[in-house]
Amino acid sequence: MGSERGSRAPQPCCPLAVHTSLDLLVIRKLWNLQYRVVKRKSKAKPNGKKPAAEEKKVYLEPEHTKSRITDFAFKELVVLPREIDLNEWLASNTTTFFHHINLQYSTISEFCTGETCQTMAVCNTQYCWHDERGKKVKCTAPQYVDFVMSSVQKLVTDEDVFPTKYGREFPSSFESLVKKICKYLFHVLGHIYWAHFKETLALELHGHLNTLYVHFILFAREFNLLDPKETAVLDDLTEVLCSSPSGGGGGGDGASSGAPGAQNHVKER
Repeated sequence: MGSERGSRAPQPCCPLAVHTSLDLLVIRKLWNLQYRVVKRKSKAKPNGKKPAAEEKKVYLEPEHTKSRITDFAFKELVVLPREIDLNEWLASNTTTFFHHINLQYSTISEFCTGETCQTMAVCNTQYCWHDERGKKVKCTAPQYVDFVMSSVQKLVTDEDVFPTKYGREFPSSFESLVKKICKYLFHVLGHIYWAHFKETLALELHGHLNTLYVHFILFAREFNLLDPKETAVLDDLTEVLCSSPSGGGGGGDGASSGAPGAQNHVKER
């Protein structure tokens, strides 16, 4: 590896031309959306939970799960290349995933409001933010996402955590910090699927979302960055997307570790 880490140019962690094509679509899609989609009034109950009739997992319908923007073999792409430092590989990919997930969320952010998403929910799980002192903070979904993106942005731009200059070393806690970042990014992806997949469909960006999700999950599996208990909330989606031929991997490694069928009670984390 050698000499320079001056600006962490993304390694071949993802076909950037593919993912960044999202940038070119977003403005046009959002402009068209105002003519095609009437912004929904909140049908949420006071606790932020949608009525049972709306809990159908549209993102699991075969016509949608088949949608991709590339048939790239992500399972091979996520493997650590020879002569590349592990921490550099984790840093490059984590930074790239942060930017792409932030961009994906931005396409539906106008629909994710304190009124429509009173809690940060994914299926039957509600997430609470924990501040720097470890205090649990209940917040709306847009507040939670803002906390996530702000904190991750602070980390990936901190030279003491994500060094880019030659001679700087990664901290001993680097891997645990990457795991923490991946956990939060997974929550954001999960919320997009659970609460805003219909808007993503209207924008015709579900292929981007599926591709990003598969790449992210397979990368996290390769380096054990996500606890299977954490991802169990979307095991059904992971099984479908990652076990398909275009998913790039089998359905193991925790893809079906959860109990069949969602539980009726709401869990808070």
